[in-house]
Amino acid sequence: MAHYTKYKNFGCKCLITLASIAGLALNPASAAVTLVDQAKITDSGLHFDGKKLTYGTLGSADTGSKFDYFFGRNISAHGDAVKVYKHYVFMTWYRGGKDDRHVMLSRYNTQTGQVATIEFPHRHTGFRGDPNIGESHNTIGLAISPVNGTIHMVYDMHAYDNNNHGGKFKDDYFRYSYSVAGAAEVADSDFTLDQFVKDTSAVSQGPDDYKHLTMTGNLADKANFARLTYPKFFTTTDGTLLLYMRLGGNNNGGYVFNRYDAATQKWSKFTAFNVVSAKNHGNAYNWGLYGNMKYVNGKLRVAFQQRSSNNNDRYKYQNGVYYAYSDHPEGFGAWKNHRGEDMTWPLVNSDEIKVFEPGDYITGHQDANSVYIVGGFDWTVTAKGDIHIISQVRSTDRNRADYQNVKLHSYKPAGADDFIISTEFSGASEIYTAGDNVYIIGLNNGRPFVERAKGGTNDFVRIYEDTDGMQFDHGVLEVHDGKVYYYLMEKGTGTAMPLHLQIIDLDLASEANAPQVSFPSSYMTVEQGYEKLSLTVSATSPVEDRTIESVTLYINDELVRTDDSVPYLFGHGSKPHETGAMGWLDTHSPNPNPLPAGQHVFKAVAVDSEGDTSTATILLTVTSTAPEVSFPNTELTVDEGYEQLGFTISASSPVADRTIDSVTLYLNGELVRQDTSVPFNFGHKFKAHETGAMGWISCEQDPVPSPCHQPNLNPLTEGVHTFTAVAVDSEGEMSEATMTLTVKGPPKPPVVTWPNEVVTVYEGYEKLAITVQAESPVEGRTIESVTLYRNGELVRVDTRPIWNFGHSYAPYEFGAMGWLDRHEPNPNPLGAGEHTFTVVARDNEGLESSADMTLVVLELPAPTVNFVESDIELLTSYSELSVSAQVETASNDISVVSVILYINDELVREVFEAPFVWGGQGYESELLDLPAGTHEFKAVATDSNNKMSEATVVVDIALFGDLDQDGDVDRLDMRQFNAALRAGEITDLRYDFNNDGQLNMRDMNGMARLCSRARCSAQ
Repeated sequence: MAHYTKYKNFGCKCLITLASIAGLALNPASAAVTLVDQAKITDSGLHFDGKKLTYGTLGSADTGSKFDYFFGRNISAHGDAVKVYKHYVFMTWYRGGKDDRHVMLSRYNTQTGQVATIEFPHRHTGFRGDPNIGESHNTIGLAISPVNGTIHMVYDMHAYDNNNHGGKFKDDYFRYSYSVAGAAEVADSDFTLDQFVKDTSAVSQGPDDYKHLTMTGNLADKANFARLTYPKFFTTTDGTLLLYMRLGGNNNGGYVFNRYDAATQKWSKFTAFNVVSAKNHGNAYNWGLYGNMKYVNGKLRVAFQQRSSNNNDRYKYQNGVYYAYSDHPEGFGAWKNHRGEDMTWPLVNSDEIKVFEPGDYITGHQDANSVYIVGGFDWTVTAKGDIHIISQVRSTDRNRADYQNVKLHSYKPAGADDFIISTEFSGASEIYTAGDNVYIIGLNNGRPFVERAKGGTNDFVRIYEDTDGMQFDHGVLEVHDGKVYYYLMEKGTGTAMPLHLQIIDLDLASEANAPQVSFPSSYMTVEQGYEKLSLTVSATSPVEDRTIESVTLYINDELVRTDDSVPYLFGHGSKPHETGAMGWLDTHSPNPNPLPAGQHVFKAVAVDSEGDTSTATILLTVTSTAPEVSFPNTELTVDEGYEQLGFTISASSPVADRTIDSVTLYLNGELVRQDTSVPFNFGHKFKAHETGAMGWISCEQDPVPSPCHQPNLNPLTEGVHTFTAVAVDSEGEMSEATMTLTVKGPPKPPVVTWPNEVVTVYEGYEKLAITVQAESPVEGRTIESVTLYRNGELVRVDTRPIWNFGHSYAPYEFGAMGWLDRHEPNPNPLGAGEHTFTVVARDNEGLESSADMTLVVLELPAPTVNFVESDIELLTSYSELSVSAQVETASNDISVVSVILYINDELVREVFEAPFVWGGQGYESELLDLPAGTHEFKAVATDSNNKMSEATVVVDIALFGDLDQDGDVDRLDMRQFNAALRAGEITDLRYDFNNDGQLNMRDMNGMARLCSRARCSAQ
């Protein structure tokens, strides 16, 4: 990685580039992209190091040092957390560890290398107000006004209001802090909390409250600041600050934004980009946004993926890519789609700004919830107006046989009419812009990398990568004036981890020397089978004395030809086919591989005499000569048993003098009928059954009408069915169109589920809170109530989601003892055994369904006891022996009454408090004089519940002098002792019988005194 050294004593900062030494891989043409500065901001950025919780496991959050979390692990160096102002870099973070959680603001001076930090009184409140559960959505948004130098922060909120979550956030659901004018550039010694303005309103949280409930300064506006999440600030070209946030929930939410008036130092109320509860405004369904609003290239813009409230379509969560921009300098009106057409504002029907459908880029997958479009979405717009959007789509079920995962880069070069959708993209999570380039910047193996492409292209090249520097867990960045300000958390463990800033220079200045290359236009349209397409590429160098060495043409990234002489002409009379044309002279044979209908990217790469390169692109749309065919609707829904379904298929030729010969209809791949006359009508009264309908003209009439319809014996049943229409023109060319028909079965009751079907606890458990999931599979229906029964007896009827039982205001519902100081012990806790809990969900149509959960209450286990020592081996006449035991009880409320030691089932001594030691101080002799043999030591522990458990250890005592281990000391042992002395193999000084400090033959007499029989005879 590139290193730097600051010589503070001399007041200078020197950059030393050591790419080859540190393993930094740089593209030769972009070697000037460098790491120019880095600094540690703190050692104590808050991080969630525990386990991820669900609604069903909220009650199991760690109350010790581990910080469990609900959505994601990241809270520092996350969100809108880094901003550049003059020569300062401002960064927000929460301070770790788990018991700290203070809001922090740091300012790094790039000229002096100094970091100044302010601690705010507020601490991260945690998920729904629980300080034991981290909430990654509660980021700290940050802005600095370039007009008056004020600092603005919005933080620690997730759709809170005065009433939700038990009223925990009453008068504290929106948190806004701001400074006095000029605070952004005061001296380090003055960069303190005193620069910020206290809240002295009627809802102030106390004398040290720097959180304001509104940004307007008027509490009458407080409703405008409720239920908001994800703060993100922008600065317009004239220095005006804008803030956008999400209002509402995931599938029924909106984007809102407001502006800062630096003259009055007040913010406006929030204005909506789109309506919430779109069904109330005439839309077919409610929807939410997953994307972002940005101020880029001089305009406020929005791009997102939609999450609808329809849970029965083929999309598991999001679908679509949507984009809009405003011609108003601050976004207050004049909103348009990417074609420049006016849109409804606030937006009601998202289709007005739809760009394309990612779900169309995986084949099949028509079944409900089979398409997964989550993550990997971002967008940007270059200085010249190229729009770039990245996204991804995959199968929901990773185990299905036709699993697909497609990464998409959709881009619209400046001046083009349509987007180019490329699947030749490796994927990314964020995309950025600087100048006319787009960048993918992220971490690879925990180290930063940068990839660059010219705006309006898909030609990403890695231009910077740190290959052996410090490794980071995650980060967030801002690109400002051609530099990347990468705010990073170091990879580590625990709830307090270091935060760093790296500044990477993208070297945009050197790009001014690159060749200037262009096509005659950025977008062209031709008809399939076009005869001629000649393109002259303009290529010059802006640098005096440099020349253009060559121009190379690519079509869809396939090399066509390199031209090294002016004019750079492609598709001329000598090479008519190289641009995909058929040929136009009598001497031209027909092109065997003409460009087919569709979009094609022509790319010209110019190289100058110094080896610098530039790229230009043109999008060529080849329109098809095949028939144009379509159904009246691409999707249709009917109820099972539908009587009538007729439709007329539109079919025509875009080529003059061609006609449509036939339209053939297929249903689920099976031929229905071919129609050869206009109109191409199917399912009419003479063919009532061909579209799966029952028929609608009864034959049970007098007189019998003609035609009349007998009931269809093979109607379409519940499910998703595909109609395909194939049109053939007079030249034999064909096209097809499809329509998806969803046949709905009878109304379905609610779906209600427990997080776990079996839950196991121990007797005397203090807390058990469970959230039940209940929803209707029928769009538009709601759950009116969820009722809980315990062993068949009513517990409670809940009429408001979320469906949470056993919470702090109803602690005994699952038989728990209670866990808060205000909870009296449950007089009727559940005893050991199995208990059945049933929940019954009822929807607004009166349909019900139920689900059971088995609660297994186990008796508290006996204490756990273990000897510290493993099996012991000694010799007779040993001089000391002690053993000890460790005991743990099932809970902190249970104590150890005593531990008794037995040797060979004979009581030795009972010990009543730790440490549990025998043979120790004061009892040195109680384990001595055990005879030779194997002895079982047994420790029996008894707890305050009178439960007992035991542990054993074996003590082997061998006969001293019995070298051959046959159970006695005899002449055989004497001989072995003699031989061992001569060989120097005896080292145990207990065999120094004459106490002369040596082991030799003079110790033989002492050995003889150990003999088991007279004269050391052997048996």
